[in-house]
Parts: sequence; C-alpha cells; structure tokens
Amino acid sequence: MTEIESTVRRFVADVWNGGREETAYEIVAADCPGLGATGPDGTLAWHRDRRAAFPDLRYKVVDLVVSADRAAVRWRAAGTQLGQFGPVPPTGQLVSYSGATFLRFDTDGKIIDAWSVNELFQLLQQLGVEVLPPA
Repeated sequence: MTEIESTVRRFVADVWNGGREETAYEIVAADCPGLGATGPDGTLAWHRDRRAAFPDLRYKVVDLVVSADRAAVRWRAAGTQLGQFGPVPPTGQLVSYSGATFLRFDTDGKIIDAWSVNELFQLLQQLGVEVLPPA
C-alpha cells in the first residue's frame, strides 16, 4: 500500500467515519480549500454539518485509485437523517447514496485539494423531497 493510499484510507476511517478531528489536522494542509474556511477547519466544517444531519453516517470505500500525487475514491454512504439537512427537517429516514472524491497531495503527503461529487438528488428523493422543474 502506498503512503497516499494509506492516508486516504485513514482520512475515510478517522475523519469521515470516526469523527476523529485531530486526524484532519495531521493530514489536511493549511491551504486546502474547504467549506467556508481553508485547511482542516474547512474540511471539518463540512463533516460536522453532515454528521449533524446524519449522526450515524458511514462511508465505505468501493474503489480507490492512486496515481502520483492524486487519488480518486469511489464510495457508498448510509445514515439516518436525525437532524436538519439544508431545508429538510429531520425525517428519521435511512438513506444510502454514492459518490466520488478526488484528492491531491503535496510533497509532505498532506491533502492540498479535495473535490467531491455525489448523488445528492437521490439522497433528497429518499428524504421525500419532491424536486419539480420550473413551470
């Protein structure tokens, strides 16, 4: 296993699944873009928000590809909505959805860029949100 692969798996296990915020400070670079802030604080802001809505949310790595200073992670996630998710009040609904996260690393092995895409529309449908096109 490469150092980058090990870091990605640790990121998913510790930060995404374990809520061990100290790991983000060890493996996310200070200038990594995030939600409203840069570095570990920006990364953690997104995960805190998501965990507030889905406290039991768990991610499973489906596929992981590493090349030079980059990694692509295809994942599945499942959790129960017990908190506010955007405009959607708590539903108690169990949801499952997929996505992919693309990471770039600096020469010290820290994450300097993270970009994700996921099945947000499918997630919202599972919460009972009806999305209608404009009239």
